[in-house]
Order: sequence, then C-alpha cells, then structure tokens
Amino acid sequence: MTEKERLAGIIKALKKSYPDAACSLDHKNPYQLLMATILSAQCTDERVNMTTPALFRKYPGPAEMAAAPLPDLERLVRSTGFYRNKALSLKEASNGITERFGGKVPRTMEELLTLRGVARKTANVLLGTAFGIADGVVVDTHVKRVAFRLGLTRHTGPEKIERDLMKALPKEHWIWFAHSLVLHGRAVCAARKPRCGECVLRAVCPKKGV
Repeated sequence: MTEKERLAGIIKALKKSYPDAACSLDHKNPYQLLMATILSAQCTDERVNMTTPALFRKYPGPAEMAAAPLPDLERLVRSTGFYRNKALSLKEASNGITERFGGKVPRTMEELLTLRGVARKTANVLLGTAFGIADGVVVDTHVKRVAFRLGLTRHTGPEKIERDLMKALPKEHWIWFAHSLVLHGRAVCAARKPRCGECVLRAVCPKKGV
C-alpha cells in the first residue's frame, strides 16, 4: 500500500464514522466562537459550553466585553482554568476587535493573530467554523496525538504538525479532517489507553496495538 493509498483509506474510514464532524463549542456568531475558543485552551469543550451562556448573557458583544470589569470576567470564567490570563485575553481581544476592526471579528489569519489570546489553532477554528475559510489545519492535543500515531507527522510542535497535514491533505479536507481527528481522539484513540481493537483505522495505522 502506497502512502497515497493509505491516506485515502484514512479519509474514507473517518468520513464513514464522522461525516458531519464539526466544532463542538456552542456559539451563535463568530464573536462567541472566538471567545469560546480562547477559553478552551487546556480545558474541555464541555466545560466551556457550561461557562459561556452566563458570560454571553452579561457581555454579549466585543464592546460590552471590552468594558467589563476584569474581576467580574475572572469570576465568570474561573471554572475553565488559568482564568486570570483568559479573562484578560477576552477583554483585550474584544478591545482590539472594537478599536481596530469596527466591532467585527476579522476574517484573515494575519489580523486574527494580532488579538491577545489568539494563536494559529484558535484562528483556524474561527476561520474554518465561522467563515468556511481553510487557511490551515487545527492542531489541538487530540489532532497532535492521532496524527502522530497515524504516521502523518513525526513532529511534536503544533506548527510543524500543521504544515505536515497541510502538505498531506487535499485542501478541501482541512477543516473537516481536524474535527474528525478530535472526535476520534475522544472516542477511540485515547491518550492513555487507545481502543485499537475497535478502531476503524486499524488497517491503515502503523501504531495499532502500541
């Protein structure tokens, strides 16, 4: 089996298992998604989804969030961990959106990266999910782990992993593929004890059983 055939097998199996793979962060607009993604750093999406309703009820847009008292933001996001840094990121990113981008979330990687708390992963989530723009591939802990086990990268740094995936995958799969790896990492290819016996990728996985 060639590497091209193996990759096609990976995509086919994931498409069958996760045809509608998408971001699991609850949101109603691009701004809410951006704030939720900032909160998701080193935190589960489930916990973020429990936190954001009260946050967005009180501070529904960038102007309101930018003007929010920092201690109140810290209180509202405390359960997501690293709450002081996250609260400051929410406030300053919102201020940047308000002052530099007319209150609208920017639609380019370059502009998004100027906002506090936004690195490539966060920007890729926002661009792909909110705007359907495939500028790169989301690399979180699940994508990092599963891509390595599948032999799609030898690297451990997110940016190098992203470059490997962008090179290997057809661009039309960039957005969906990352979400499918997240779901597969949660459901089957767990960090401590992967369930290789029931994995749909076992026929094309070089690490099966390891």
